[in-house]
Amino acid sequence: MLGALSVVGLNQYYGGSHILRDLAFEVPAGKVTVLLGRNGVGKTTLLKTLMGLVPAKSGTITFGGHDLTAAAPYARARAGLGYVPQGREIFPRLTVAENLEMGLATLPRGARIPERIHEMFPVLKQMLRRRGGDLSGGQQQQLAIGRALAMNPKLLILDEPTEGIQPSIIKDIERVIRTLATNGDMAILLVEQYYDFARSLADQYLVMERGDIIARGAGVDMDKDGVRALLAV
Repeated sequence: MLGALSVVGLNQYYGGSHILRDLAFEVPAGKVTVLLGRNGVGKTTLLKTLMGLVPAKSGTITFGGHDLTAAAPYARARAGLGYVPQGREIFPRLTVAENLEMGLATLPRGARIPERIHEMFPVLKQMLRRRGGDLSGGQQQQLAIGRALAMNPKLLILDEPTEGIQPSIIKDIERVIRTLATNGDMAILLVEQYYDFARSLADQYLVMERGDIIARGAGVDMDKDGVRALLAV
């Protein structure tokens, strides 16, 4: 299967600990690939390695046929990788509009915030002049996703977007992710611990345990494959 993102033989260490163990998987365009696992199994380390924030010890990361294994984070963003980190990491003292404009950094001068972001997240359009730090947690999550979408990414990486978010906004985020996937031109890698949310969106799933992928399959088979039990403490 030809994937927009292809990872082969990826390894990472912290000190003497083997954090990522020979990982191999594909994230195809137009699909939602869900990565599940308990806390501390290496999910966030994997995402940081994909974005170049942590260097890969060995293995290859290719995107759209281009080798990004040694590329700097800004080069990966320019190649079309959009990242919504755990904890959102918006700029609290900048306005909503200014936060969204930060997502335009990889685009030509004069680029404007795409109108579809306001359509997907109407609350952001109502709060353009409000400081990011004054928004609720759920609104900040919408802002973080909107900022990543402003660059028109070819791959959207989301690290636990439902963490600490009220149910109504989780539904909004679910709708947006499904819309983006349905359009067919974007690959989505979703890291999530909320099983029902993940299952509702997954075209395919991966389960991590101790830095290794221990299960994978089609999203429609998650219940049959006993994925929920693999996540139990």
